[in-house]
Amino acid sequence: MNTRRAVPADRDVLFDIWLRSVRATHDFVSMEDMQSFIPLVKDYLASSEPEFWVVCSGDGAVMGFMGLSGSKMEALFLAPEFQGRGAGRQLVQHARNLRGELTTDVNEQNHAARRFYEGCGFVVDGRSELDDTGRPYPLLHMRLRNDRRSHDQQPPDA
Repeated sequence: MNTRRAVPADRDVLFDIWLRSVRATHDFVSMEDMQSFIPLVKDYLASSEPEFWVVCSGDGAVMGFMGLSGSKMEALFLAPEFQGRGAGRQLVQHARNLRGELTTDVNEQNHAARRFYEGCGFVVDGRSELDDTGRPYPLLHMRLRNDRRSHDQQPPDA
């Protein structure tokens, strides 16, 4: 696996990964809300504000991506067929190498994602009752401190 900065041509690939990943992991999101998220995600992926990093398999297939804005991991999504192979852990480690201490938000209902981030050393630092769009999908605000103890932990595969 290797990590590289996403280029504009990757944006359609990233959207496809986001959509398939969310369909596989976010069964708590209504179909109506899922449809309303699509234009927001497309705008986010078209934005020049976040850095997008992709992780690729040995044969060059895009396995997943991370959106990073400063020290906040705004997005981390893996194609369902690549989940559990260490690509998520590689993206977290890459972000950590770039920024040190990290923050992220995870949907409280996404238990697998919460376990993944906790396995990477993140701790819950706060909670919001609503998501960033005002919908009833509570967010856990998580933080990964740049200390030796959390650095030495081996996270589970995403």
